[in-house]
Amino acid sequence: MCLAIPGKVIEIKKDDITVEYPGEKRSAKNVGLDIMKGDYVLVQARMIVQKIPKDEAIECLKAWKEIKS
Repeated sequence: MCLAIPGKVIEIKKDDITVEYPGEKRSAKNVGLDIMKGDYVLVQARMIVQKIPKDEAIECLKAWKEIKS
């Protein structure tokens, strides 16, 4: 099983999206979602599978930080 944590979209070049996570940046593909810079997304297998509300993303990232420390 794979866990997805929210990442913030920081760059968009057509369907190539750069997503920032705590401590790293990764590339992902957008396959038809309405994604804008600043949105929070979930990525699986290098594909954006869901856009999530900012407040939910921040809450999840806080919980992830607590688990990692």
